[in-house]
Amino acid sequence: MLTTIIPKLPMRSKAATREFYLTQLGFYDIGSADYEGYLLIKKDNVEIHFFEFKGLDPNENYGQVYIRTNDIEALYQAMLDNNNSIHPSGHLQTKPWGQKEFAMLDPDNNLLTFGQSI
Repeated sequence: MLTTIIPKLPMRSKAATREFYLTQLGFYDIGSADYEGYLLIKKDNVEIHFFEFKGLDPNENYGQVYIRTNDIEALYQAMLDNNNSIHPSGHLQTKPWGQKEFAMLDPDNNLLTFGQSI
């Protein structure tokens, strides 16, 4: 019965969030209208929604998304080639739970972890 899940993450600035995800990560805006305080983006089969939270303290934001990929090496290299900032503790590595992963933070400190089964 369940078919998909779409995370909703907080953002302080729609413009900054949109710029980061579209320019830095290659997502595109799928909103059929410019919804005030709400952003819908997509890349391949991954869709993420954002809601405006102007009072968000990024140091207290625990928003997280785990995104699976089928080519972690190429994705990681593309992030480096695009000068994206990889989380200091999140460089590409093999984890004991059978995943190869890396992580980064968006402008509001939402943690984006990318992983592939090994």
